Amino acid sequence: MSESRQSADRLRFVPEIRHVPAAPTQVRPMASGEQIDAHRHDDHQIVYAGSGVLAVTTDAGTWIAPATRAIWVPAGCVHAHRAHGAAELHLLGLPVSANPLRLDSPTVVSVSPLLRELIRACTRDPHDGPERRRLQAVLLDQLRASPQQPVQLPTPTEPRVRAVCDLLNADPADSRTLAELGRQVGASERTLSRLFRAELGMTFPQWRTQLRLYRALQLLADDVPVTAVAHRCGWSSTGAFIDAFRRTFGETPGAYRRTPTTSPA
Repeated sequence: MSESRQSADRLRFVPEIRHVPAAPTQVRPMASGEQIDAHRHDDHQIVYAGSGVLAVTTDAGTWIAPATRAIWVPAGCVHAHRAHGAAELHLLGLPVSANPLRLDSPTVVSVSPLLRELIRACTRDPHDGPERRRLQAVLLDQLRASPQQPVQLPTPTEPRVRAVCDLLNADPADSRTLAELGRQVGASERTLSRLFRAELGMTFPQWRTQLRLYRALQLLADDVPVTAVAHRCGWSSTGAFIDAFRRTFGETPGAYRRTPTTSPA
């Protein structure tokens, strides 16, 4: 079973979800593979990994954010965190009255250099005061202007779609067509194509690309060479992987690795 499906299933069946009324504002280092179990807050929260890659899982799926992205987690949303690569996690709680994105579901937003520094400043000095309130006001303005750039891996519930997704999660490099995968799970290509659109809001090729990008971010965070990442995630060539990565994240995998994500304190 895939990591994202396992995480989503755990969220469904955990008998007691931790309730942390006030979303914390803090900096928290996380080792690669470290997790924060399912919980919810009465506040909104911005979650940003200054290094490494962060996955935030809800019962609807997994949102993935490298250091050029942040994740918006709305108040009341049950979620869990997992780090890929050593991560410097910045958590910023916001009152329910502050919802610059006007969203009640998680999303991934682009983090500009200015927004990154604002998040770092607000999380490193969580004590309230006039200066911090001014910084937070600018941060909210920057969030309003930040484009949403989701890297989301939706979690299916329909058994035949789940079976196909499990096969690809087990091996993202599996190059079989939807028709070939359908024969293994007992469903026609037409049926599966309709179910992917209806349940996951995307086509089968779009979902498979999201899965491969998700896995690629994990591997890059663990310092796997770019050529090996391309091969293990199913791209036909390193060049094809670089092109897909650049279209999604605005830079090549190599440039992403070289991007400075921390600055002197």
